[in-house]
Amino acid sequence: MSFENKLVALVNKEIEVGVAMNAIAHMTIGLGTQLSDETLRLNDYQDKDGNIYPNISQMPFMVLRGKSSEIRKAVGQAKEEKMQFSVFTNTMTGGTYQEQLDNTLKTPEEQLVYYGAILFGPWDLVSQITKRFSLYK
Repeated sequence: MSFENKLVALVNKEIEVGVAMNAIAHMTIGLGTQLSDETLRLNDYQDKDGNIYPNISQMPFMVLRGKSSEIRKAVGQAKEEKMQFSVFTNTMTGGTYQEQLDNTLKTPEEQLVYYGAILFGPWDLVSQITKRFSLYK
């Protein structure tokens, strides 16, 4: 089965695994609110006993890794192409959520450390933007 769109997480390879998982969780929630169930191709799975496992996407969700600067560049390309994306930076951790909002607001973009980004868009375009990233292991 081929897919029109591609969903890819880009994670900073220099951050700890727990921080990376937190970033992916926040970004996925953020991106999910931008897209419809249909667009994400969500299905409910049911086991033999009748238990329902709701809203699982049919699409593969690749997790790749790279440097903060590479993620910044990929986000810039996604913006240029008007793709859907979500980002998580170093200013979005520590303290209260209000402190995180304030820290982000007072930090110039070039000083942000990108912990990750999630891109969603046409399969070939997302592939082109992310081709230099390696698989997250």
